Amino acid sequence: MLKLTLKPGDYIDIGENIRVVFSGGSANNIHLLVDAPREMNIARSTALQNREPAHYRPERGISKEAQKEITQILKRERKNRSAQSQGR
Repeated sequence: MLKLTLKPGDYIDIGENIRVVFSGGSANNIHLLVDAPREMNIARSTALQNREPAHYRPERGISKEAQKEITQILKRERKNRSAQSQGR
């Protein structure tokens, strides 16, 4: 198992199709954004403990607020990388 320390905006890539972005948190909670193919089943451990057969419900997509947050994080990351590559 890999243990990482991340700052808000940091992300990890898993393979070519999965990106997990750390968007912040508090004392007992963290906020992760997971960008993965729709075919990928992503579930938290508590959902798996009381697992019943799930009925398929089409995904409505992510909210405009979530899209804006992801865009801001990625722009900030690109800006930070650009500044670092220029020696700032």
